[in-house]
Parts: sequence; C-alpha cells; structure tokens
Amino acid sequence: MKLYYARGSSSLLPHIVLHEAGTPFSAIEIDEHTKVIEGGGDYRKVNPLGYVPALVLDNGTLLTEGPAIVQYIADQVPTKKLAPPNGTIERTKLQSWLNFFSSEMHKGGFSPLFYKGVPEEGKSVFRARLVARFAYLDEHLRSNEYLMGHDYSVADAHLFVISNWASWVNFDLSSYANIGSHRERVRARKAVRSAMEAERLTPWPSSPP
Repeated sequence: MKLYYARGSSSLLPHIVLHEAGTPFSAIEIDEHTKVIEGGGDYRKVNPLGYVPALVLDNGTLLTEGPAIVQYIADQVPTKKLAPPNGTIERTKLQSWLNFFSSEMHKGGFSPLFYKGVPEEGKSVFRARLVARFAYLDEHLRSNEYLMGHDYSVADAHLFVISNWASWVNFDLSSYANIGSHRERVRARKAVRSAMEAERLTPWPSSPP
C-alpha cells in the first residue's frame, strides 16, 4: 500500500492508524501547495482533487477521505480493535465521531482559520464554533478515558490530529483539561510517535510546515 500525505495535515490520521495496524506500507510526501510528489510527479494524477490523504492499495484501488481510509485499515486487522465490528451500534457511534471531526471541527471549524482571505470578523464565527465543540468534547472526556469509553479507537487518533492544529491558528486549548489529558494518552502511543517522527513533527512545529 502507498499512503500519500502532507506533513501535519489530516493525512496524519491514516498515517497513525497504519502504524497502529502494523500493516506494511510506503509513505509518500507531497507538497500541498504545488502538488509535487516527493521524488517527482504530479499528485493530481493520483487524486484529481489534489488533496490528501490518498491510499493506493496493492491492487491499484484508490481510497480517499481519512475517515473511510482508517475504517478500511481497521477492518483488515480486527484483532487490534481499532474500530468496532461493522453492523454494530458501536460502529455507528464511531462513524458519528469521525463525521463530527471531519465536518464540525475540520471543515466547519479549523479550515477557515487557515485561509488568508477570510476576514477576522468571519474567523471569529468559526472560533466560537470551535469553543463550543471543544467544550462538548471536554465534558464527554470528563467521564470517558477515550471517545468510545475505555477503549482506544481510530476516533481518538482523529481528535489528536485535529486538535494539533490549535497551535497553528492561535486557538488556546489550555482551559480544556480533559482534552489535554486525552492528548497526552494518545501522544504516548508508539504508533503515534512513529507517525509523527516519520513526518518530522517532533517536536510539533509552532506553525504549519
């Protein structure tokens, strides 16, 4: 398998989960701005939309969208228990968390804060949205070690990746003690450290790569 990624972006999610799964893969870096692939080539020939992540399976099948990719990976190694079995209510709960992070926090929260063309008045709307979402998560984690309860899952990796971006947009997480504790638990995992080291993210950069 080949994972196409950009340092510190949403593609860090499947990068972590591949390490969690112990699945052999090649990690190929791209430049998010120029779409140039490490070693040469145009990433848009892999994914015409030009964004990461993309996972190319050994048979040539292309998978895109992080939440879909990590569920596929998890299902290949069920003994790792990175996701509940398909068809269960717990799997639906996991999908709810993954969708929440993709829509409410990534695209509907952090993304606009990275765009230079968005005026500060507009950014304040998205900052307020993030405040509400992080408060909700912090309260949930008050009585749950991980998002799904006592067991780590791909959703926890998703929250870790998303919350990493706070420092890049001057969003203060210090008042969310339970999220901070959760981040430390996830950061301590060997797979997380391995993925971050592979992307040259240790220590975490103070600004986007």
